[in-house]
Amino acid sequence: MPRKICIIDGHPDPDPNHLIHALSDAYEAGAREEGHAVSRINVGEMDLQFLTSQAEFDAPPPEPVLSEREKIADADHVFIAFPLWLGGMPARLKAFFEQSARAGFFLKPGESDHPWPEKMMKGKSARIVVTMGMPDLIYRFGMDAGALKALERGVLGLSGFGPMHHTIIGSVGALTSSKIESWLTFMKEIGGEAA
Repeated sequence: MPRKICIIDGHPDPDPNHLIHALSDAYEAGAREEGHAVSRINVGEMDLQFLTSQAEFDAPPPEPVLSEREKIADADHVFIAFPLWLGGMPARLKAFFEQSARAGFFLKPGESDHPWPEKMMKGKSARIVVTMGMPDLIYRFGMDAGALKALERGVLGLSGFGPMHHTIIGSVGALTSSKIESWLTFMKEIGGEAA
């Protein structure tokens, strides 16, 4: 059954010669081939400001975030891909999530008799892809996959996304062209499955 998919390409550099862009493209190609409706958010092409106050967080975000986040709201499934930078997601992607979360987009404040926030993303699934220079086993076990867990347990988990799946691609600087092709084929396959 066709689904609505939102792809969030979280690489902060819009230069097309990055693995994250190729992985996002392959996922999109696979999804479109299977008849899924696809929207895309390219974080590297956006002018994003950092939040500095609670008052800003309580107010709706400015454009283009206000329109772009509607792609997330409209989706059944969200694909998020980013490179690991200094052990976490790039600051520009973090800024996008902070801006998108404004005015109760991911979590609506609870009423006085129900203080727990309302999960605004219930019914949506997610796939997260993280690339890095270090071997994936070091990230998984030596660093406890911190940025990935923070995203899964933080904004996505708290706002109701589920199920969530992830793919960790390590040692990207040492990937052979055949291994890159293998990863692109895998992305195309899971894109077709909207998984």
